[in-house]
Amino acid sequence: MKKTKFKLKTHRGAHKRFKITASGKVIAKHAGLRHILTKRSSKNKRKKRNPKILNSIEARRVRIMLPYS
Repeated sequence: MKKTKFKLKTHRGAHKRFKITASGKVIAKHAGLRHILTKRSSKNKRKKRNPKILNSIEARRVRIMLPYS
């Protein structure tokens, strides 16, 4: 009998929230754009519209949760 390695499970919450680009960077959506937006400035809301690239430490944590991305 041949021993096989076990498969790692993908963290489903992380799978829904993060994407990994072709160059290996991790993309996430900005927080704070769901409700109570009247007190926020237009500049702030505009900046949060586009996704952000996580820094290396946060990206490392996400990559552990997404083994096959």
